Amino acid sequence: MNPSLSKNTWLREWSGPLTAELARTPGSFGLGQVPLRLAPDSLVSMVCGYCSTGCGLNVHLKDGRAVSLTPDPHHPVNLGMACPKGWEALTPLAAPDRLTTPLLRDRQTGRLEPVSWIRAMSEFVSRMRGIQERHGPHSLAYLSTGQITTEEMALLGSLFKFGMGGLHGDSNTRQCMATSHVAYKQSLGFDAPPFTYADFEESDVLIFVGSNPCIAHPIMWQRVLRNPHSPEIVVLDPRRTETAVNATLHLALKPKSDLTLLYGLAAALIQAGAVKAEFVNAHTTGFAEFAQFVAEFTPERVCLAAGLERPDFDRCVNLIAQGKRVSFWWTMGVNQGHESTRTAQAIINLALMTGNIGRPGTGANSITGQCNAMGSRLFANVTSLLGGRDTSNPDDRTHVARILGIPVERIPTEKSWAYDQILAGIDTGDIRGLWVIATNPAQSWIDQHRFLDRLKKLDFLVVQDLYSTTEMAQRADLILPAAGWGEKEGTFINSERRIGVLKNVSPAPGEALSDFSIFRLVAEAWGCGQLFREWRTPEAAFQILKRLSAGQPCDFTGIRDYRHLDEAGGIQWPYRAGQEDRLPASETRERRLFADGGFFHADGRARFHFEHPVPVAEPTTNEYPYVLLTGRGTSAQWHTNSRTGKSAILRALYPADLYLEIHPEDAGRLGLVGGGQVRVSSRRGTLLADVLITPTVSPGQVYLPMHYPEVNRLTCAQFDPYSRQPSYKHCAVALARP
Repeated sequence: MNPSLSKNTWLREWSGPLTAELARTPGSFGLGQVPLRLAPDSLVSMVCGYCSTGCGLNVHLKDGRAVSLTPDPHHPVNLGMACPKGWEALTPLAAPDRLTTPLLRDRQTGRLEPVSWIRAMSEFVSRMRGIQERHGPHSLAYLSTGQITTEEMALLGSLFKFGMGGLHGDSNTRQCMATSHVAYKQSLGFDAPPFTYADFEESDVLIFVGSNPCIAHPIMWQRVLRNPHSPEIVVLDPRRTETAVNATLHLALKPKSDLTLLYGLAAALIQAGAVKAEFVNAHTTGFAEFAQFVAEFTPERVCLAAGLERPDFDRCVNLIAQGKRVSFWWTMGVNQGHESTRTAQAIINLALMTGNIGRPGTGANSITGQCNAMGSRLFANVTSLLGGRDTSNPDDRTHVARILGIPVERIPTEKSWAYDQILAGIDTGDIRGLWVIATNPAQSWIDQHRFLDRLKKLDFLVVQDLYSTTEMAQRADLILPAAGWGEKEGTFINSERRIGVLKNVSPAPGEALSDFSIFRLVAEAWGCGQLFREWRTPEAAFQILKRLSAGQPCDFTGIRDYRHLDEAGGIQWPYRAGQEDRLPASETRERRLFADGGFFHADGRARFHFEHPVPVAEPTTNEYPYVLLTGRGTSAQWHTNSRTGKSAILRALYPADLYLEIHPEDAGRLGLVGGGQVRVSSRRGTLLADVLITPTVSPGQVYLPMHYPEVNRLTCAQFDPYSRQPSYKHCAVALARP
C-alpha cells in the first residue's frame, strides 16, 4: 500500500467498483440519497453492542469525535439506565492492542508481520482457492459471531455460499442461542421469542429457569424491579445466584434435573386443574399425548430426582396455577445443556397448557445472549437460508435467488454442518481452511485442548478481529483488522425482536475496516463482486433484508430506513408494510406475539414436544466427585474479556484471577482456605483457581465464572442432539490442594 494514499483513496483504487462509502469517515448517518450529517458537538443515540438487551446510549461528540456516553432516557428498552459495560462501551475502541493493519505469518520465521490489504487479499484468495482446488469446494468453513451487524452477517453468509462456493459455516450463536432457535421453531413454527420487555413489569408471577438477569442482563432486572404488582419471583437454579437471593422462592434443584422437574410441574398442574382447556383445544396439538406422558412424573419422583422439599415444589405449582399473568424466562442454564431443546420446550409446554402466552405479562421467553444473536438466527445464512427459510426447500431457494438477483444454482441444496461438526471435519481432513470472524473460540469453545489441537491441522487459518492479542488471533496465519461497535453502521436485533441501529461515531484505527467493507473486498478479490453490486452500503443491504423478510413471520417491510429506526428508538418485528398506519402509538413501541392465539405452523397451532430425560454424559465418580457449574461472573464482564478487559474501570469491578466457588463443608473436608488456591481437574485438563468459600453452591458442586482463559480446559464436549449446542453447565471434576 502506498502510505501517501488515504484509506478511502487506496480502497477505491484497488477495488474498482467499490465506493468510498465503504470506508466512511465518522460524522454521518443514514446512507440513503441524502446522508444525515451529525453535528460535530452533539448527542448521537445508538444501540449498545454488548448483550442482547439492546440498550439505547447517547454518545457525546466533541469536534466530531466520541468522547463519552450516557444512557438514553427516552429509549424504550433501558429507560435511562445502563450497566457497567454500557457506560464503558467506548473504552475498548482505544485499546493499545487494536489491529491497525493486516498481519501475515511469515512462513520462515513464524512471526506475524504487517502487510498491505492488497497482499492480504491476495494471500486470502490464493490460499483459500488452492485448498478448494486440492480438496474440493466444501473444504473451507467459517465461524462467525453474534457481535457483528445483521447486514454484515447476511453479506458474509451470502458471499461464502453464493460467491465463494463454500457450504459449511456457523456462528458462536451456536454456543448460546441455537437451543432456543430450534425449540421455538419446532414448538411455535418459527424462531419467535413472543415477549416485550414490558412483560417484566406486567407479570404477577415470574419464573426464571437457569437465568440470572441480576448479573447477566441487569437492565432487564431493573425492569423487573419496576413491576408494580409485587410479583412472586421463582428461580430454578442449582446455585444461589444474585437473582435467587432476590426471589420469593428458590428451587435449588440438582444440576441437570431441570427437565424432570418441569415435567413434574406440568403433571401437578394438570392434577390441580390449572390447564386452560379452551386455549389448548383451540390453539395447540399434542396435549393429550403430553398429559399421558408426564403422568409418571409424580411429585415424589420429581422431588427425589431434583433434590427438592415437597412443600417448595407444591408452592411453585400453586403459584403458577393461581397466577393470572405468569411469565417463564430462560437463558444459558437451559440452552447449554445435553438435552437443552426438550428442556426449553418443557418451559414452552407450561406456558401453552396454562394459557400464559400472547397476553401482557406472560410468555415462554428466551432471553438472548449476544447483542445480535437474533440477527444471526434470522439472517446469517448458516444452517438455515436467509430470513428463516429452509435451504432444502426449492421454492425457498428460488425465492431468495430472485430477490438477490443471482442464479439459483449458486444456492446450496445441502445444509451446513453445525459448529461442532465443522471442527470434527478438521479432524477428518474434510475442512482445511478456516475463516474466524469476531469470535474467540480458542478460549470460549468447549474442551479447549482438543480445539487447539485441531487448529494445528488446518492448512490456512484467517482471523478477523479488533485485537491482535486474542487467543484465536495469536494462532492465525492471516489477521484482518476490523472496525468495532461505534466505528461502523448497521443494525442489531435484541431479545424482544427490536431492530436497533448502530452508528459510526469514532474512526477505526489505522487501516482497520468494517466487517462489511472487508467482505466486499473479499468479494472483489475473489472475482464474485458483481453478485453483490447491490450490497453497496450497510443500509443498501438493509433494504435487501427487508425484501427477504417479506411474508415471513419476521417481516419488517414497514421499516423505511435507518432514520425511521433511529426516530422510533428501534422497532420490533413483525412490522409489515402499512402496519404503521394501523398500530396505535403504544403498540409501535411495545408489541408481543400470538395475541390472537395463532402460531406459525401451517395449521396455526403450537406443538407439544417431549421426550424422556437422559443421563448426563459425565456423572460424578469416586475419582471425580464434584459437579462443575459455569456461568457469568459479574455484570462488568463479557464473554472472554477481550473487550471488557480493556477498561480499567471494569477490571476493578471483577477479580483479576480465576476463582472457584465451593461450599464451606467441602472446603473444610479438603482443608482449603479462602484466598488460597485449589487444583481443579477433569478428564480433559487441569487448572489452578483461587478459593472462594460460599454457601451459594451446594455441597458436591463447584462453580467457575466462564470469562477466564483456563475454564474450558475442563468442560465436556457433549451436545444437544437437536440444537447441537454444547453442554457447558455440567462436568465431573476433582479438587486437591496444589
